[in-house]
Amino acid sequence: MRKIFGIIIGLLLLQNITFAQTGVSFVYINGSNNNDEKMTNWYIDGVKKLHPVLKKKFETNKEIKEVFLNKPQYKINEEPVIFFWGDKSKHDLQFVQQQLDLSKAFSPTLAYKVRSMLAAYLHDAIWVQKQHNMLPILDDLNETIKAENEKGNKVVLYGYSAGSFVTYEYMFNKLPYIDLANLSTTLDFSDDIKKLIQEDPIENTCISALSKAKIGVVSENGNLLFKPAQNITEENYYALKEATKTYCAPEDTLKGVVNFASPLVLFYSDLANPEYELNYYNKLMLKYIMEQGLFFLTVNYREDPLGFPSTRNLTIAEMEQLANIKIDNPKGFIYDNSSVWSKRSVLFAHTSYWSARKTFSKAVVKAFSNGYKLQYDKEFQQKVLENNKKKIKFEIE
Repeated sequence: MRKIFGIIIGLLLLQNITFAQTGVSFVYINGSNNNDEKMTNWYIDGVKKLHPVLKKKFETNKEIKEVFLNKPQYKINEEPVIFFWGDKSKHDLQFVQQQLDLSKAFSPTLAYKVRSMLAAYLHDAIWVQKQHNMLPILDDLNETIKAENEKGNKVVLYGYSAGSFVTYEYMFNKLPYIDLANLSTTLDFSDDIKKLIQEDPIENTCISALSKAKIGVVSENGNLLFKPAQNITEENYYALKEATKTYCAPEDTLKGVVNFASPLVLFYSDLANPEYELNYYNKLMLKYIMEQGLFFLTVNYREDPLGFPSTRNLTIAEMEQLANIKIDNPKGFIYDNSSVWSKRSVLFAHTSYWSARKTFSKAVVKAFSNGYKLQYDKEFQQKVLENNKKKIKFEIE
């Protein structure tokens, strides 16, 4: 009897192991113009209405089920996680509004209203780009992601409007795509540090950790400035080891990013400049995304005047050629879907991702499906190639 009971218990335990699921938290990051209570509530209510629709669309899509949800038994969590940074710029915006009030006495009414509207929409987008404002937000976001990791959850980030700046900067500063052993050959560390790297190696690190350990920092003009290599001490090295654990993204927690209503290209156009030094690290970040199996999607309504396509959709071979990098054993993908009909007017499209949530959710799922197939489905690749040839022929004719 005891033996039979033991077998039953064993089978139940095995069943629990077999069907154990890992939670996936969708973390939503706000955009501009969310400083006052009315706009804050508008954003939070919008997220709460969108999340169940998006969750359902994710769970019923064939490619997502096969590629993302079913293999490690991921389950999207019922409640959204809202990461809110809009209140951090409130003090600075109040100063701008005081200056606006001064102009009200002598400005034409229309000019004043347009100026006021531009201040409301653009202030935060400009404010959050400044490094001394952005870096504390990234640290706070990393604490949110680490908290989810401690609960056993994976994370997908959703960056709305200027929130797409935060997702990009998070990946750039927090993903551990920097190999210190490779970096040491470039910087020519002292023999003592080279010996430490061999004897007590650090896992891949991130730009945030380099900064916290006082080894390197990103300057205002877009250069990664390093402390003279010969001056990097054993203390710096072990500070980097600790900072990597504290300030880099927790290992294998971030699984994807979805940017929407995104003006990223408008505000980060210097990424197109081949002389921009940080593009070297963007290439390493791209390599990391592809090799670690992350997805990076951009979804915009075509009527949205602030929704800019982030990239031309490229195959892995095209990425390697254009970026001059080698991508080994790719599993991830990057895809842009900026041609979505919202059936909203140009005036309201940028704020309609919540009200047109079914359309948006369907578009996100389509971007995931097509982005995956573009890289890993030969039949789909052939169709895309044929369609591109037809478009070129039509344009020539």
